[in-house]
Amino acid sequence: MRKKRALIGIVTFLLIFPVQLSAESEFHCPSTKSLLDTKKDNQDELNEALNHIVPDTYGENDYGNYFSKWEVTSAQPFTEAVEKNQQNEEYYNQAKQACGEDVAEQSWLVKLHFPLWEGKSENAEDGQLFLAKSKEDGWFAWYRVQ
Repeated sequence: MRKKRALIGIVTFLLIFPVQLSAESEFHCPSTKSLLDTKKDNQDELNEALNHIVPDTYGENDYGNYFSKWEVTSAQPFTEAVEKNQQNEEYYNQAKQACGEDVAEQSWLVKLHFPLWEGKSENAEDGQLFLAKSKEDGWFAWYRVQ
């Protein structure tokens, strides 16, 4: 009987676990007055900022250690991301609906891969960040998908 309860507990945990990881965060819409226009030329600067943004954004939960290794699979201004791949239009529309077209057009879509999640949770293997650059605080994530 004990083994059966333990097995049920483990199965229940495994069924619930991916659902919790896929919950989307709240939108933290920035003011368009505080944003700087950015171009593809800002890529190196953004990559440097991601070294702080990703751990701060993904390390906040109980499973932060699984997010400790990550790779950028794509980082582009939203408008360019949509031009290059129509699948990105869903994210762009999400950004527009949540925070308005002006914010979306001044933001970037960054796609990430977390290799420590491979084989553990398909929902957690990849993530997306919506980022912008503030005049006062520099680069920041205003939304996290995943």
